[in-house]
Amino acid sequence: AWEEAPFRGQPVAATVAPSQQIDAALKAFPDARFDSYRLPQSPGDAAIVHLALPSDQQVRDVFVSAEGRVVGSLDPETRIAEFVSSVHSTVLLGKAGSWAVELAASWAIVMILSGLYLWMPRREGGGLGLAGVVWPRLRLGKQAFWRDIHAVTGFWVSGLALLLLVTAMPWAGVWGDAFKAIRAQAGWVQGKQDWKTGGDNHSEHDHAAMMMDHSARHTASIDSIISAARAEKLAFPVVVTPPGEHWSVKSNAQNRPLRATLNYNAVTGQKVSDERFAGRHPIDQIVGYGIAWHEGQLFGWINQAIGVLTAAALITLAVSGFVMWRRRKPAGGLGAPPLPALPARIQGVVAILLTLAALLPMLAASLILLWLFERLILPRLPKLSRWLGVATFLQT
Repeated sequence: AWEEAPFRGQPVAATVAPSQQIDAALKAFPDARFDSYRLPQSPGDAAIVHLALPSDQQVRDVFVSAEGRVVGSLDPETRIAEFVSSVHSTVLLGKAGSWAVELAASWAIVMILSGLYLWMPRREGGGLGLAGVVWPRLRLGKQAFWRDIHAVTGFWVSGLALLLLVTAMPWAGVWGDAFKAIRAQAGWVQGKQDWKTGGDNHSEHDHAAMMMDHSARHTASIDSIISAARAEKLAFPVVVTPPGEHWSVKSNAQNRPLRATLNYNAVTGQKVSDERFAGRHPIDQIVGYGIAWHEGQLFGWINQAIGVLTAAALITLAVSGFVMWRRRKPAGGLGAPPLPALPARIQGVVAILLTLAALLPMLAASLILLWLFERLILPRLPKLSRWLGVATFLQT
């Protein structure tokens, strides 16, 4: 909205038909092809005419006022939201970055669940000890302060953090593709999948489809289709795409339960299908609610505030963990604690790890690589093994 602010809320003396707005955009970009039309949210807002340019499969969002004037254009590939989405999902490293993000998310789930298990309230001789877990002990010195800040923050944020991590998995490259295959095999597919996987953020502009010529013969005009789309009062943004077989009208609302896809006959202009969120498979509905929560769109600013607080708590966990490590780290070593013969409560941690490895393929792959590294490479690198703090384990 900030990026589009110059093209919104302008005074309107007269209006032209959507087809005239499209003609104005095409005149400003000769030899381009019309791909879609985004309806204005309010009367003084410019419409977006999405064009495919003839060179190198470039695209443009062309802003056309209600009066039919081209008032600006943006490359959708370089828009702020597109850039932030790429950083978030791939750290700008493409598929390899997507795998790295998925691996980090998988291990974050391990850390949260194992942390909850290890810090479960307990006292010597039984009973619950809530101090230092539910609330911090602030009078026990710096070491206990940082430990309690870490544990208490982890206790309170664990559920929200897990929700963020789990709702991100359908987007992940490896997990998302496996989930897609399982859905197809189990017969859970009902309509087109409404999310991308593997860091593919280009959900609204398929370059190959754009370069197709939408000049199939039809008699239903785009003006009549857009008029019908307005009457449906779909959630913003609403995008109209020319036929193919049918005119398509789609709400791409970030709050995914509000999304809808309508198709209109290319010749008669009659509505031939109406796909709403309520009609999707229950699995897709669950994923849709999860994605809307993850993006802070399910119930407005409160959802976004919870997301910000969750992120702040995760930063607190990272900082407090780093401080505790630095305070106890010996010179010339990583500072990992020595491995006892049978670590306390190890059975539960192993059970958590193996269960999650069965559900998270990137976690399983990383465990196998770590095991091979520890067995085959570390014994040949005694200095590195001592620095990592696993020399005693290797000698046994």
